[in-house]
Amino acid sequence: MYIRDIKLNKPINKKSYLYNLPISRYLMEHPSLPISDNVTFLVGENGTGKSTLIEAIAVAYGFNAEGGTRNFNFSTNNSHSELFEHIVIAKSKQPKDGFFLRAESFYNTASYIDKVYEGEQNSYGGISLHAQSHGESFLSLVQNRFGGDGIYILDEPEAALSPMRLLTLMAEIDILVKKNSQFIIATHSPILLAFPNAKIYEFSENSIASVSYKETEHYKLTQLFLENPDNILKYLLDN
Repeated sequence: MYIRDIKLNKPINKKSYLYNLPISRYLMEHPSLPISDNVTFLVGENGTGKSTLIEAIAVAYGFNAEGGTRNFNFSTNNSHSELFEHIVIAKSKQPKDGFFLRAESFYNTASYIDKVYEGEQNSYGGISLHAQSHGESFLSLVQNRFGGDGIYILDEPEAALSPMRLLTLMAEIDILVKKNSQFIIATHSPILLAFPNAKIYEFSENSIASVSYKETEHYKLTQLFLENPDNILKYLLDN
């Protein structure tokens, strides 16, 4: 694949919040974090550093911090962390295509696309992404802009998608994987995590571990809730 692994190549100051992130401790204790599968998921609780890592990988690879291709050069809020300065990415080959898609700043990316391609036919579906619903614009971008032979880095794509549209996204990922593409995805979605043969790294406060789909806390908690919704709600809400 296009990315083999990531390594720490510059010490992190102990006074920085980055120093205590699970990914920082992992890279200080291990030679590298392998990311060489067609699809790699980063999953775990809020605050464990998944999005920080996905952002650092994207920026270190040359993508715009707020999303887009490596040719996008806009900036509306310079808030990304400095983790990208501390890692080095081992690359296997050069992709023909690539995109960094993050839910948090997708509005800014869509605005930039509208500005650049105003009045022109483009590879984003021919309809302004702002003229579609959030979920429709996400899928339109994947279906029309992602061409294969590429590296695609996605940060919480489920934020805009219904369960049915998540299944559509999985089908699109499968098509692109069969076109020699690589995906690195930070997600909370137990549906998306079910993608076959994916590598899953589960982040916790103390560690990062490679786990199977049914070993993830997201799967276990979702299964528990769906099998016992009344009991769980009674436990949570009964005063």
